[in-house]
Amino acid sequence: MKYQSLNGEITALENINLHVKKGEFISIVGPSGCGKSTLLSLIAGLILPTSGKILLNGKMVTGTSNEVGYMLQRDHLFDWRNILGNALLGLEIRNSLNEESKQYVVELLKTYGLYEFKDKYPNQLSGGMRQRVALIRTLATKPDILLLDEAFSALDYQTRLAVSEDIYSIIKKEKKTAILVTHDIAESISMADRVVVLSRRPGTIKNIYEIKLSCENRTPLSCRDAPEFRYYFNKIWKELDVHV
Repeated sequence: MKYQSLNGEITALENINLHVKKGEFISIVGPSGCGKSTLLSLIAGLILPTSGKILLNGKMVTGTSNEVGYMLQRDHLFDWRNILGNALLGLEIRNSLNEESKQYVVELLKTYGLYEFKDKYPNQLSGGMRQRVALIRTLATKPDILLLDEAFSALDYQTRLAVSEDIYSIIKKEKKTAILVTHDIAESISMADRVVVLSRRPGTIKNIYEIKLSCENRTPLSCRDAPEFRYYFNKIWKELDVHV
């Protein structure tokens, strides 16, 4: 992916070759400005690559698609809409709101402990609950793939841990494929099946770590206690060292 700037052409990403399996959770880490968010925008079809191609379920990505859901840093809930109204927003935008799709959202709210708050407004909810609403809004359109761009970074550390636990549980229960961009090495290891490390700009894949942790019931919190966790953390930390 190349951009035009006042200083000429800038290569944001090059030689990215990555295959993500159905139901897999991938984390992408790398130095600031290495093209992590650009990569998500390419997968989402928000921008098109300068060269190369992106395939989703065997079909080339040529624009945005209902098969991809995108969750950003902030929840972007509308303060003047109640929680149910916010959760239904994606369906309204796609002109696919009907009784069946509305009932699906209601069931998601019930399953994930938000139904009793459906008539409340965003400013009446905690940061963690708001982020869960944002995820349900994304799930409402039934995407195959979820893209999470620093989805927990606006939260304080304690809330961030709790929300990553919730979001991980929901993604696994709904059997979604997920790609998370994060600056947090511990978060990337605790949530992912594989961690992809990008180099400084132009971003290219330096390494891919398959995360194998000896914890019985894997959750983001339990992973942090696994004896292998520190090994992966130190390896990835060295990969991201500014001198390499």
